[in-house]
Amino acid sequence: MKILLIYPEYPETFWSFKHALKFIRKGAALPPLGLLTVGAMLPRDWPLKLVDMNVTRLSDKDIGWADFAFISAMSVQRASALEAISRCKKAGLKVVAGGPLFTGEYDQFEDVDHFVLNEAELTLAPFLADLEKGCAGRIYKTTGFCDIQTTPAPRWDLLDFKHYASMSIQFSRGCPFNCEFCNVTALFGHRPRFKTSGQIITELDGLYDKGWRGQVFFVDDNFIGDKVFLKTDLLPALIRWQKGRKIIPFNTEASINLADDRELMDMMVKAGFDTVFVGIETPDEKGLAECNKQQNRNRDMIESIKSMQRAGLQVQGGFIVGFDSDTPSIFQRQIEFIQRSGIVTAMVGMLNAPPGTRLYERMRNEGRLIGLFSGDNVDGKTNIIPRMGIDALKDGYGKMIQYLYSPKQYYKRAKTFLREYEMPKTRRVPVDFQRIIAAFRSIIRLGFLGRERYQYWKILSWTFFRRPRLVPMAITFAIYGHHFRKVAKLSSIE
Repeated sequence: MKILLIYPEYPETFWSFKHALKFIRKGAALPPLGLLTVGAMLPRDWPLKLVDMNVTRLSDKDIGWADFAFISAMSVQRASALEAISRCKKAGLKVVAGGPLFTGEYDQFEDVDHFVLNEAELTLAPFLADLEKGCAGRIYKTTGFCDIQTTPAPRWDLLDFKHYASMSIQFSRGCPFNCEFCNVTALFGHRPRFKTSGQIITELDGLYDKGWRGQVFFVDDNFIGDKVFLKTDLLPALIRWQKGRKIIPFNTEASINLADDRELMDMMVKAGFDTVFVGIETPDEKGLAECNKQQNRNRDMIESIKSMQRAGLQVQGGFIVGFDSDTPSIFQRQIEFIQRSGIVTAMVGMLNAPPGTRLYERMRNEGRLIGLFSGDNVDGKTNIIPRMGIDALKDGYGKMIQYLYSPKQYYKRAKTFLREYEMPKTRRVPVDFQRIIAAFRSIIRLGFLGRERYQYWKILSWTFFRRPRLVPMAITFAIYGHHFRKVAKLSSIE
């Protein structure tokens, strides 16, 4: 059986980094980890071909080669997924779909022949067994959660590494918290489940043996779901693995209570972690209570962020406006918080209700749902009717984004971070041909041709004389800022 694995294209969103990737001539930030893992669950003698539409086009020849198309996607990839499904159906190719988009909205895709939903470790095998018997059903789903210690290592051999800026692996699934707007627990449950450290080392060995030396993203929705296990098992294993190697930089996502454990932060940094994404959401206590963000409440969140930065971790942050408790003052409060925090990569979105969340159910019961969840964090859209009124929300949000992503304020925020960040003495920012070329491109596009050229040279000169080790980081921030402003324009925000 010949299987075509299709990963739809991302639009130009905040996290696509499409405009930043052009500086290093990469097609995508990350590979399709889910499809690579599913590929490892299929019979080994089945020929597989991966088409990541973010780095290559889906050709008629690809479609004609296959017996089945397996497609996985997230909500933000909906338009491209529909296009790919349509092309496959017109060619007479049967389509099997799974992943977050289809798990939440499978009733929206009439052309899909078979849905393998939830966790493939539980639903793929029954589908394959029925397929072999010639009686495959349309929908395979489960309410249970798998033991991910049985999950195989991804099929790295299906990838062409040269197209990607970073690789990704998964250590855990699930989150102990219960934020109203988040669909992580709906997809993966409240009880975090973990792979063994041996599994993670095997996956890293697979990447390293194939020549990968770049960033690796641990895609866990909350990497620190079990701090004891991290301290006693995984992190010591990662520290041992890094010894004698060119350090592989890691990044991940974590809850803000990471800041409460200096030992854990130090171990993460020693293991190679340099960046964490944290869901801040709002500086307003009423908003935090409304969305049940208990871990963020009753704390000085600015000081928590600074603690992580001083430990050697760059903090990227997620922020939301449009909670029922929000008043028009929230926009200025968010601006002041973000600027003070030194969070350079600050993703600010309007509150949305993804299918499967408690917020979605509440909005449906209150008659406040208005369309599909786009999955785009900064498109200036929402699928709910906000209490403050949609016009007031859009107007305040638009002005806030204009301010935060404007060159003056963006570079000011970057300088705040660079002034206070403590890079570990043992860490070295790799200087390779790719980074050198990216630096030269940034000088031309941003330093000479960009409207931010004054701010660009100002921060580079300041960093060169005050924090010379951080010059590569300053250049990276400049490139990221270029991407963020492009995305804001596409969203008609700026």
